[in-house]
Amino acid sequence: MSEEKKIPVVPKEYLLPFILTTICFSLWGFANDFTNPLVKVFEQVFIITTGQASWLQFAFYTGYFCMALPAVLFIRRFSYKSAIMIGLTLYAGGALITIPASLTAQFALFCLASYVITYGLAFLETACNPYILAMGPPETATQRLNLAQSFNPIGSLIGMTVASMILAPSLLVTEIRGQIKEEQPEQIQYLITNEAELPAGAVINAEETQVTLADGSVVDFYKEGLPDFKTTSGALDGAMPNVLKAMRAYAPEEFKTVQQADLANVRGPYMVIAGIVFIFLCIFAVSKMPAFRKKDQEKDAPFWEIFSVLCHRARFVEGVLAQLFYVGAQIMCWTFIIHYGMEQVGLSLSEAQGYNIIAMIIFVSSRFICTFLMRYIRPSAMLLTFAIGGFCFTAGAIYLPGMTGLWSLVMISACMSLMFPTIYGIALNGLKIEEAKLGSAFLIMSIVGGAVLTKLQGAVITDFGVRTSFWLPAGCFVLIALYGLRCILAHDKSRV
Repeated sequence: MSEEKKIPVVPKEYLLPFILTTICFSLWGFANDFTNPLVKVFEQVFIITTGQASWLQFAFYTGYFCMALPAVLFIRRFSYKSAIMIGLTLYAGGALITIPASLTAQFALFCLASYVITYGLAFLETACNPYILAMGPPETATQRLNLAQSFNPIGSLIGMTVASMILAPSLLVTEIRGQIKEEQPEQIQYLITNEAELPAGAVINAEETQVTLADGSVVDFYKEGLPDFKTTSGALDGAMPNVLKAMRAYAPEEFKTVQQADLANVRGPYMVIAGIVFIFLCIFAVSKMPAFRKKDQEKDAPFWEIFSVLCHRARFVEGVLAQLFYVGAQIMCWTFIIHYGMEQVGLSLSEAQGYNIIAMIIFVSSRFICTFLMRYIRPSAMLLTFAIGGFCFTAGAIYLPGMTGLWSLVMISACMSLMFPTIYGIALNGLKIEEAKLGSAFLIMSIVGGAVLTKLQGAVITDFGVRTSFWLPAGCFVLIALYGLRCILAHDKSRV
């Protein structure tokens, strides 16, 4: 009787290319999760609403949608390695745009920097995911991709840690928020509580609820006196724009100093990552990587022929939609956990970001565990189970009070950990390499869900509050669960 041979996840001949390609997963993880807390930072530094600040995430994730298809056309013409090098170059170039953005204090330029960075990330993700799938037997492709994707959250964790441990404590707006909380006179002086002591040119509205300042800015009028900022939910975050607007109107040089200092603090990490990406680009350029070209040098089938094949595979089409809603749910949860912590629990930016880091540690740990469990449990069954879990924890974030609700929001990450690579692997399962290249592009384009849904949630927060806004990710988990159920009942049996 012959013993059954164990199929390797990563064959020895592909070990070095696998390691180098996996490093790219960590690099784009950093960019993804360093951007999330910047929505709250720019909201304060530029004195804009959550909905307006969400344009940063919209620009970031729209870049994926715009560049994924050109990236796959580039891969068809050249190679995975060339596409990865182009991606790294755009990544570093986009990070450098933060120099003029910070020096001129232009929020639009920061959005442009994010947009260009994701041009690079679109090249990286479009190339790296199918590249990893091709580096070994098809039987272990989804497991191999889960293993490589397990290192993506490590980059995310580094990005979050830099934002929490280095950026947030160094921001002057963080210091101002703390001074308001302690009701220190240098900041409280900007809050208007007495009609007889209105600043020059300021006018109270008829309802005596708001004051129009000399520069046209509108702030709250604290007719009944200041609330207790330490115990009144939402009072501290409501006071922040009032203080900054009054500072801008009546102490413009002081406001400019605060803004320039904080934008310089934001610029620093981008300069470091640009340098790291450039060094890795040089290492990657001189490394020998497999091409996975056909032996007879036959060209891939025409674009529209492959496109037609993909459109007739329900497993793939539904997978693209499931990926869109998954990425939307992930970005919404990780971006607005900071708003949840600051507005519902009264945490500082650094403290709220700390819970984002805990969520990411849980995410990383859960992904390694899920990669192991996939040796015994079907990916589609795990996807369905974890999507139901994600919905339940999101409902907890909506209905449970204070810290309990925040912890429920944190635990969503345990459920999200396997979703991206699992949906990716299921959707591309059974495709030829040339079909997987184009299929990968559409799956990367679906990352635009992070742009559209996050912008939508930002608008919902502005109008209805942060708790209500989490019905959006809850709905996404329902749709992901339906995809998992469809795979169990139909796609896993049809094998296409």
